[in-house]
Amino acid sequence: MIHIPKAEYTRRRKALMAQMEPNSIAILPAAAVAIRNRDVEHVYRQDSDFQYLSGFPEPEAVIVLMPGRIHGEYVLFCRERNAERELWDGLRAGTEGAIREYGADDAFPITDIDDILPGLIEGRDRVYSAMGSNAEFDRHLMEWINVIRSKAHLGAQPPNEFVALDHLLHDMRLYKSAAEVKVMREAARISCAAHIRAMQACRAGLHEFSLEAELDYEFRRGGAKMPAYGSIVASGRNSCILHYQQNDALLKDGDLVLIDAGCEIDCYASDITRTWPVNGKFSAEQKAIYEVVLASQEAAFAQIAPDKHWNQAHEATVHVITAGLVKLGLLQGDVDELIASEAYKAFYMHRAGHWLGMDVHDVGEYKVGGEWRVLEVGMALTVEPGIYIAPDNQNVAKKWRGIGVRIEDDVVVTKQGCEILTGGVPKGVAEIEALMAAAR
Repeated sequence: MIHIPKAEYTRRRKALMAQMEPNSIAILPAAAVAIRNRDVEHVYRQDSDFQYLSGFPEPEAVIVLMPGRIHGEYVLFCRERNAERELWDGLRAGTEGAIREYGADDAFPITDIDDILPGLIEGRDRVYSAMGSNAEFDRHLMEWINVIRSKAHLGAQPPNEFVALDHLLHDMRLYKSAAEVKVMREAARISCAAHIRAMQACRAGLHEFSLEAELDYEFRRGGAKMPAYGSIVASGRNSCILHYQQNDALLKDGDLVLIDAGCEIDCYASDITRTWPVNGKFSAEQKAIYEVVLASQEAAFAQIAPDKHWNQAHEATVHVITAGLVKLGLLQGDVDELIASEAYKAFYMHRAGHWLGMDVHDVGEYKVGGEWRVLEVGMALTVEPGIYIAPDNQNVAKKWRGIGVRIEDDVVVTKQGCEILTGGVPKGVAEIEALMAAAR
């Protein structure tokens, strides 16, 4: 299985500390364990920022970064080894493992953090933290600060500046390294196989969850521990619900099914959408809408390259979709005027994509100084135009109603333009129909 190498975590920490003010400290907690019900826990998933800096997979841990600290700049607080708990819950790294396996310069038991951390903060001018994202940890942080303040009369020096870590860290996360792209390609490869499997399994009379089961099987078979987000398997009129997740309707002959699903590898997401006919053959209306969406996606790809700005891909999809809707008679009027009045939003109400990485809707600003961000090599994003014709839309002929189509791929900006990571799933009409026919 492909993973981010340990050396990369070291490089990230050094890069972050190089941007921090002199005599500062950064403090970041691991994700808390989430309770599913009573004493049953959800499968643990590390906080993305914490994972980005450490690769450390356990809860009850805190990263401390202290540029210039003589005794080591990277301190990790974590759970100690405990034979009884490990019997029930699995092995722990412990403080020795934190140093040996995860590159910490120094490691302490998490149970000692109240005694040790105030001493590490004391004398530092600035504290960087994920303020506002974890209320309980914010409260602990202020308690540690107040311990220092209470000793000010003895000469203790509390920090005088508190800064959100997000700005520095999230800008770093926006640029994907070669190692990150390699992991994202693997997540994409597994997700492509899952979509193909679902296409091949699709039959009228099955349920949406039957196809979700095929996705889950391929994800796990490929080595992914979990989907990157709740899979959307939306057939018929459900395909017009953007974040549909019931996944329990019957698959009917003559309907389309829209699947938006991807797995996660080493905390990196894949995000793919494909739409195809349940019976393996597009109707004339389904094909017409589908080909407009596909053409709009191709137009977007051409607008993704260094020095082009974030919104150019979206603008390209809007133009192709609006022109296509006019040609099909679903909108009437001049294309430019319809775009200016946003008439297309009755059918295409979302944007063409989002940043992609450790979070499926990844971190990073879309605008800088009020202007759309210029794309640069290493940025990863989705391209996902769609057309959704509501089942109760009385402004269009009945034959169009209830058709929902979205096509989504993951791309990374390259020097020449962009690399499509998820091209392994067929998306041409003839390709889809041939694949499904061969599986019957």
